[in-house]
Amino acid sequence: MRVRVKDICFFSLCLMAAATAISLLFIIIGYILWHGAPAINFAFLTEGSRDFGAAGGVFYQTTGTVLLMFTAGLIALPIALGTVLFSHVYLGPSYKKTTDLFIYALNGVPTIIFGLLGYIIIGEGLHLGVSWVTGSIILAVMILPSMAVSIDEALSAMPHKYRDAALVLGLGRWHLIRTLLLPRSLPGVLTGLFLGLARAAGETAAIMFTATAFSGVGLPRGISEPVATLQTHILVLAGEATNPRALTNAWGAALILVTLVLALSLTAMFIRRQVRMEAEI
Repeated sequence: MRVRVKDICFFSLCLMAAATAISLLFIIIGYILWHGAPAINFAFLTEGSRDFGAAGGVFYQTTGTVLLMFTAGLIALPIALGTVLFSHVYLGPSYKKTTDLFIYALNGVPTIIFGLLGYIIIGEGLHLGVSWVTGSIILAVMILPSMAVSIDEALSAMPHKYRDAALVLGLGRWHLIRTLLLPRSLPGVLTGLFLGLARAAGETAAIMFTATAFSGVGLPRGISEPVATLQTHILVLAGEATNPRALTNAWGAALILVTLVLALSLTAMFIRRQVRMEAEI
């Protein structure tokens, strides 16, 4: 009887914790939706901002955010894939653990440090200044661990019998990678890509120093030009607390950003679920 009571109490505590976490998510999304939905219309999505963002739309901010995200993904993806394949094929277990440790350590670096180092090393060192290319490179470094971990999980979930069979057949390392590891890692690659893009979409501190202008810019016409982003746009408008129109536009931009992040995260979760289902077969 006492064991039964303890089980019920523990179950109730876990249920309350899960309900709290889920409720917080729905509260945040609902609050943003309630305040941001009035600002969403066709003009808001397709026009540029005016009056320092208090009027007009967020077309250039949305375009700048998407440009930074996908450029960072294109830079980080081959590096993450190559790192994981190298650790699985060419390194022993002990050396692979060391590589994993460095990847996890990279993931723990504060974003503000990435921004400062990015501006000094890339912006000043390569003379790119505050530009979308500088910001994309910094975001690529930041999302690299997320991509690498997702690809590593996909390869680790592959039954060892497949790799053993390939080695018994006399396949070299390149053939092993091309015919077995790359096809099996594709779901992990896609999962890591979408998770990395979702994180890149939510970053603010790093790109403030390296990629964005707060107002007055449109589409970049060269590699050394900055872009406008939803993150910095929200930051600027949130400071205008006395202007109801500016705050409404800030909530509208926040709704677009949250929708983008949620779409990418849900896509990554769906792909990861498919990977686990295949691994269990």
